Parts: sequence; C-alpha cells; structure tokens
Amino acid sequence: MRLDTQPVTLLDRVRVFIARRTEGRAVILLVLVGTFAAIVEPVVFTSFQVTLGRVALVGLVALGLTVVILVGELDLSVASTLAVSGVVMASIPDIGLGIVAALVTGVVIGLINAFFVVVVGINSFIATLGMLFALRGLAFVLSNEEPVRLTNIDFGLAFGTPILGPLTPRVLLFFLAFVVLQLFLTRVKSGREFYAVGGNRQAAVDAGIPVKRRLVTAFVISGFVAALAGVINTLERTAADPTAGSTVLLASIAAAIIGGVALTGGRGSILGTLIGAFALGMLQVTLTLSGVQVDVQDIFVGVVLFLAIITDPANLRAAINGLRLSFQGRDRARPPASAS
Repeated sequence: MRLDTQPVTLLDRVRVFIARRTEGRAVILLVLVGTFAAIVEPVVFTSFQVTLGRVALVGLVALGLTVVILVGELDLSVASTLAVSGVVMASIPDIGLGIVAALVTGVVIGLINAFFVVVVGINSFIATLGMLFALRGLAFVLSNEEPVRLTNIDFGLAFGTPILGPLTPRVLLFFLAFVVLQLFLTRVKSGREFYAVGGNRQAAVDAGIPVKRRLVTAFVISGFVAALAGVINTLERTAADPTAGSTVLLASIAAAIIGGVALTGGRGSILGTLIGAFALGMLQVTLTLSGVQVDVQDIFVGVVLFLAIITDPANLRAAINGLRLSFQGRDRARPPASAS
C-alpha cells in the first residue's frame, strides 16, 4: 500500500511551530517595534545599556508574576513588594545583611499572600490588592516618607557598572532569573504541574497533584523575584524610594499578556514574557529618545496591551461565538412573517 506524502517545507514547519507556541504575538510585536525604532530612533540599537536596563526591571517582575498567572491566580502586590524590600535593605547598615533581609521580606510577603488565597480562600485579586496598599503604606512608614540612602554607596555605584560589554549586574541577574524559571517550568516535574493547576484545578486535584503546595510556591517565587527587583533597583539608585515601582505593576502584567500568558492560567511561557518585556522596553526607550512624555508613553503601552488582548485566539473565538449566539437569539425571537 502506497502512502501519499506531501513534502514538508521550511515555511510549513515555521507555521506549525508558531501555531503550537504562545509567543507568536510577542514576536510579531517585537518585529513591529524594532521596525518602528529603526525608522524613528535608530540609536536604540546602539544604546544597549539603556535598553537592557529598562527591560531588566520590568521584565524581572514580569517573570515572577508569570508564574502566579500560570496557576490561575494574580499578584498585584509585586510593585509594593519591590518598594518595601528596597527600604528594608537600605535601612540596614550592613549591605550583605540588608540584601538577605530584603529577599526574606519578599518570601514572607509571598507566604502571607498564599495564606490568604490558599488557606483563607480569599480571591487573589482582592487579597493581593489589599497587600499592595498595606505594603506601600509600610514602605512610607519605614522610610519616614523620604528616600533612604545606602550606607555603602560605593557598592551601589560599582553594581551599576557594566562588567561584560553593556551588561550590568542588573541585566545579568535578569537573564539568570529567566534561565532558572524557564528550566523550572519546562524541565522540573513540579514546575510543569503549574500548567495543570492553572488549566483545570479540579483535574489536577484528581490527578494527585498537590495543588495547594504549587499555589504557595508560585506566590513565594513572585514575592522573592519582586524583592530581588527591589534590591537591584535600590543598588543602582544608591537609595530606596518608597514610591519605587509605581509603574512596574501594569507594565509587568502587559509584558506577560503580550507574551501570550493567559490570565485564566494554564497557558503561556517564561520565554513569551521575556519577548514581551523586550518589545515593551524597546518601545518605551524609543518614545523616550523621541521626546515623548511618560504619560503619553502609558497611552502607547495601553494601546499595545489592548491589541494583545483582542488578538488573543481564545478571546477572538469567544467574541465570535458570542456574536453568533446573539444573532441566533435575535433570529429566534423575530416573529414569523404573516401570510398575505
């Protein structure tokens, strides 16, 4: 028996690969932003340190936030965790002890969030929204409502110095976090179970997956990574600002969504978030170099986020099905034409 086989071209393979991945929109956006930058401000491609620095802070928080979203939850406290962790670090004279204390603070915040969501049963949006305000207030109280300068300013200045081409420690830590989380979610059994928890929680329970433990782990990772971002931000600025991270939350959520992460959980990747963070960072740097004000930049980010949401295949299918059902309902409700 002869089987008819069709030759598989490189284009076919690319189409299949893109169809199976969730990062397609982020790649397309990155190409569009790169083209826009090449036309408007080509200097973006030579100012690697500025571009990478912009990407690293938002991207780092977005990576931790992605882990929580994958399990079907949300952590709105990441920006305030960044701020309060930085204040805790700067308030301790010993720089090493301050860094450890800041990271422990992030872990404790993650555990508190997990307690309210997993044990108490409060919706993660409400629980972490409350933590957002509580931690922001705590940051102001600890800092007496003013920036707290590092005792060892020389260490902070050294931290912001490139050590490998345009790569500063901040950027290297960002890439290190990406590699660790990527390996955890793709190569480690407990990490892969995050997708099952976010995709269908009851099915995950029936399959014997320790759902509560995975939820706690996700919130702890998010808190730790946000605290790490607070440490990095404080070191580079040589001071902790209680208002730090005020724009990080929305930008990090935007990077994750643009990268193909579904807010309902169970779908997305760390790689997609990385690409989304690069696309947003490059767009913001291009607009900044073009003289566009920060408030106007937020409009651009909002438009990009809106386009990412409405072009999501699941959202498009839901919208089409909704319109189809709406028209069918109208046709059924329409009275039949009377015979003449």
